[in-house]
Amino acid sequence: MNKKTLLVEIGTEELPAKELRKIAEELFKQISLQLNFLNLYYENIYWFATPRRLAIKVNNVSIFQPNYIVEKKGPSVKDAFNSDGSITLATKMWANNNKIPISEIDILNTNKGNWVIYRKETIGKHISLLLPSIINNSLKNLSKFKFMRWGSNDLQFIRPIHTISILLDDKLIINNVLGITSSKIIHGHRFMGDKEITLNHANEYPQILLKKSKVIADYDKRKKIILDNINNIAVKLGGVIKFDNELLEEVTSLVEWPVIMFASFRKEFLNIPNKILVYILQNNQKYFPLYDNNDNLLNKFIFVTNIISSDPEKIIFGNEKVLNARLKDVNFFLKNDRKKPLEKNLPILNSVVFHKQLGSLLDKTYRIVILTEYIAIKINANVKEAMRAGLLSKCDLITDMVSEFADIQGIVGMYYALDDGESENVANALKEQYKPRFTDDNIPVNSIACTLAIADKIDTIVGMFGIGQLPKGDKDPLALRRAAFGILLIIINNKLKLNIKNIIQKSMTTYNNCINNKNTFNNVIDFMFNRLKTLYIKLGYKVDILNAVMLSNPIPMYPIDFDARVQAISNFIDLNGSNELITANKRVVNCLSQSHGTINSHVNISLLTIKEEIELNSHLVNLNIKLKPYFLDSRYEDALIELINLKKYIDNFFDKVMINTDDVDIRNNRLTLLSQLRNLFLQIADLSLLQ
Repeated sequence: MNKKTLLVEIGTEELPAKELRKIAEELFKQISLQLNFLNLYYENIYWFATPRRLAIKVNNVSIFQPNYIVEKKGPSVKDAFNSDGSITLATKMWANNNKIPISEIDILNTNKGNWVIYRKETIGKHISLLLPSIINNSLKNLSKFKFMRWGSNDLQFIRPIHTISILLDDKLIINNVLGITSSKIIHGHRFMGDKEITLNHANEYPQILLKKSKVIADYDKRKKIILDNINNIAVKLGGVIKFDNELLEEVTSLVEWPVIMFASFRKEFLNIPNKILVYILQNNQKYFPLYDNNDNLLNKFIFVTNIISSDPEKIIFGNEKVLNARLKDVNFFLKNDRKKPLEKNLPILNSVVFHKQLGSLLDKTYRIVILTEYIAIKINANVKEAMRAGLLSKCDLITDMVSEFADIQGIVGMYYALDDGESENVANALKEQYKPRFTDDNIPVNSIACTLAIADKIDTIVGMFGIGQLPKGDKDPLALRRAAFGILLIIINNKLKLNIKNIIQKSMTTYNNCINNKNTFNNVIDFMFNRLKTLYIKLGYKVDILNAVMLSNPIPMYPIDFDARVQAISNFIDLNGSNELITANKRVVNCLSQSHGTINSHVNISLLTIKEEIELNSHLVNLNIKLKPYFLDSRYEDALIELINLKKYIDNFFDKVMINTDDVDIRNNRLTLLSQLRNLFLQIADLSLLQ
């Protein structure tokens, strides 16, 4: 048979639960790409994942590559041959470097030119010879996840690897992957069933794990079992579950054989603020809180274990005991913290170091207050509330609650602020100042929250750059990249009219003598624009469009202006006439770059003598006047549509007007006309960069 089942299973130590699905899906993607690249056709491909394994199963995969043509392109024909038809030195070097017989080179004719080329049919390889590179390359391409070393060697992976199994039907493919030789033995459940299982055929997977060792390798099947059982128990208890998908994914990633149970905690703990109580249940204990039909939290919860117990009551009692003890501590922390208003913590911040070169948390607080005032004025937010939020922003960091549960910083501040009688805007800002914390996290929308979130993040970025601690490679002190993304997303999504340059400059003034990096301003500007570009690439925008906007004049220091230009060009390139205008723009740029004349400050009308240059100048002058309100209102797409009308005048100019005339004054005047034309386009973007 020419088609078989391929199985690859990697047995590991416990993989990071919050990333298990992403890791498995990325491995699936990488192996799919490798198979497609090598033209190894298959019917379908599946991924499996548990806390201690990653697996890929490919059904009906071709065991042989089809024969394929290898092509190597050489010099252009004009550079490949001398005038007498003999080959040039460049061609000889290309042929020698690629071990190509001169007699076997051919000519490739294209619309863009003619080239010498070498083509050779290559016999396809058996899949067993390709699997080592397929698997190793796929694993290396998982490097966006954090790798670790283990043992005395330099091998790295997400977690230490214990087993590798690579089967093609019933045949074991002998291969060494990250120091482990493949075998037919895989590990079962840690506590139930067979500890080791021998695979005789790839088609046995994953059923054999279920049958012999109570391991449900199918991630989505495991998730559905958890979901269905939790819902069934909730109905029996007369309650409702508000599913947090992040928690559901994490719990699915923590178990191989899910067993769902329910328990309760003491009713007195329902007095704990709901958000804090739910946080403890979900984030610390991995429990699913239960609500009644009126959305009130009940003193019951559902949890998932990884083992069938002969004494389930003991497990339930143990979970209740741990939770009640934890909630007792929470009650104590709350009572202790509430002995004084949040603002009374302000002086204590002076004893807490923000950064040894940037001062204390109190120093940071005072800088934030100055920035919140500045930003609030710029976006027409309530200045008094913004400054109040800035003053209280770090006061919850030294509470007992945050000291014990660091992830609820901000949430604690919100509850304590409301308890102190602060306004809802101020309290909400304390909660949302750290957002967005991760990809797809909510973004502050309230103007006070936006003000505080931006002020906090720009202060950290400017401070770290000011002492020369810039992000490099995988090192990112204080998560500066995430902070930059946060600032940009808040500004763009809320359409805030904020100038990045001005915010950076204002932040620098608050640091007094702390900043010792003379290039701080330029470094931060470059960093923010690189993050802006990366953000739009992730959103699916073309790199050439982003580069075109980046090189506009003036450079858009307002993120919402950058967004408006990107949106305008993205829409414009689909319109009739856009390609012709882009081509005309490239002609202008090429002409200016190849000429060596002098560009004057304005066009001398008396030196315009030819009809086509007079017409181009006239339309250019009129458009400069007409488009001013367009640019002021960021109506860039409308402006581009108006500019399409210039295309015929630009073409006529190039067809009828000689630019490099012997008359220096006339030549410089014509170059000045083209320069002013280019400057008009640059008020939107450098269209010459568009592909």
